[in-house]
Amino acid sequence: MRWWDIEPVLALEQRLFPEDAWSAGMFWSELAYARGADATRRYLVAEDAAPAAAAGPAGRLVGYGGLAAVGGTGDIQTIGVLPGHRGTGLGARLLRALLQAATDFECAEVLLEVRVDNAPAQRLYERFGFVPIGIRRGYYQPTGTDALVMRLADPAVYAAAADTSGDAPANTLPHPHQGTKSHG
Repeated sequence: MRWWDIEPVLALEQRLFPEDAWSAGMFWSELAYARGADATRRYLVAEDAAPAAAAGPAGRLVGYGGLAAVGGTGDIQTIGVLPGHRGTGLGARLLRALLQAATDFECAEVLLEVRVDNAPAQRLYERFGFVPIGIRRGYYQPTGTDALVMRLADPAVYAAAADTSGDAPANTLPHPHQGTKSHG
């Protein structure tokens, strides 16, 4: 993700998480730590490279995700996938890329929070080896929805593993500007 992706990501954020969407300032702040030798963040976007006629123009943003890494621990900050692209493997591909970023950042573990009422996301994380370790009461505001805290002990194992659910279709590819360890 680069600065020019922030506006399209905000549009997705509003559509996917209308009650607790991130602000532009939050994304700008995260991207400030995604570049250079001391980078501690990795944010990715996925574009629909060859959409169906009804889906809109090629290059339309269909998903995104982000990871923060501090002191050997990664934290999945966000993953969002448009409803029309769910079940295609895109969420798994984004998660795998974030786990690879955690491995690049030399994280020994990865944590995340997921809404307690989001069973499909929980199943995805469990498929990648995440296990529940606690509940954060009222974590998602303003609704006060609880968050399930999950932990993955060895992200390198799952970053390299093949997707057992099938690959995402060729028209759902990660954005070419994903960045590298030293280039965000």
